Amino acid sequence: MNKLPLFIVTGASGTGKTTVSALVRNLLPDFDVFDMDIIDNVDWQIAKENWLRIAYSISLSGRGTVLCGTMVPENIASSDYKDRFDRILYMNLHCNDVTREARLKSRGWDENSIEDHKNFANWLIQNSKTAFAPEMPTIDTTELTAEGVAEQIKEWVLKNWCEE
Repeated sequence: MNKLPLFIVTGASGTGKTTVSALVRNLLPDFDVFDMDIIDNVDWQIAKENWLRIAYSISLSGRGTVLCGTMVPENIASSDYKDRFDRILYMNLHCNDVTREARLKSRGWDENSIEDHKNFANWLIQNSKTAFAPEMPTIDTTELTAEGVAEQIKEWVLKNWCEE
């Protein structure tokens, strides 16, 4: 059986990953789309390994998987499952700092945690060409509707699915 690509929609907290996951699921009925936050209160590295295990299992049936959650290449570098995919592609969801701060404050986040995610968002933008292969595209969710973001994710997935 041919290896399939794995799609990861990443980004710092507050960019809309959870919000768009259900919309992407509806737009891509032939793919399995998950909000990675549904598994919580466990060691995050173990959870990420389990997500790769799940995606690989799904790929055995010829279906693709889209994981919506904060994940970067270093999180899966030691995974036993990383080589079971044709390639792992990342899409970055990003918003400006004012929007991120407002979204995270509405969740009750403290200033230090918000600052950490501002810094992580900046790292993703600065390293999108060097830390990700292929280069990681970015969707700015500051002004877009969730539906507009989901549509762009759908187009990205389908374009890269057909390249296999």
